[in-house]
Amino acid sequence: MRRLTFLVFPLTLAACSAGALRVQPAAEWSQSSEEFQVEAPAFQQISRAVGKEARAECQRQARVRNCDFTILVDLNPRAPANAFQTLDDEGQPVIIFTRAMIQSAQNADELAFVMGHEAAHHVLGHIARQAESAQEGAAIFNDLGKLNGETGKELERSQKLGAEVGVQMNVKAFELEADQLGTIITHNAGYDPLIGAKYFDRLPDPGDQFLGTHPPNAERVDIVQKTAKQLGLTQ
Repeated sequence: MRRLTFLVFPLTLAACSAGALRVQPAAEWSQSSEEFQVEAPAFQQISRAVGKEARAECQRQARVRNCDFTILVDLNPRAPANAFQTLDDEGQPVIIFTRAMIQSAQNADELAFVMGHEAAHHVLGHIARQAESAQEGAAIFNDLGKLNGETGKELERSQKLGAEVGVQMNVKAFELEADQLGTIITHNAGYDPLIGAKYFDRLPDPGDQFLGTHPPNAERVDIVQKTAKQLGLTQ
């Protein structure tokens, strides 16, 4: 997993992997073609609105101390459609959208929903919780390795495997938690999460894989719909 001097990447929330990041603040980004269905000024407005509501929700829940979000665009033309949340070197939350991700959105509601989802990861403290799970998993596998007589490289491999298993055990639940809170943030920012969640219709369904990184799309849509109903929204 890549690391830059100013970004601290989480274990599995950062999935961008096609070449180096070339980031630019959302407020300065402008598309260079007519292939984007959501124009740069609209994306900048989404960033301001969602960022404001995410900050308010972050302060309300008080799970993490740093609540000032920075929204960036990855200008790398080779990067696949993706958005992820990470932290800068001062622990401030950063959300990065690739150009392909913005280009793939059919409307502002989809971009707002994805942004709300990524912001929710930070509000809910998922990076720290993943790190704790990784440490616990590594410790358990370390003890098991020692019981089996492992030392040196073998024990290191067991620790690494334990950390990976520890992270994967919670990652699906984290995604659903972020979908739920992301629905609220999206709604409070003035966008429709039910329209935004239509983005799932175009994603390959990961199914219900053991130790998979995402829950089935149907589960994600269901939690969005249930949360939206509680907000008084209907299809």
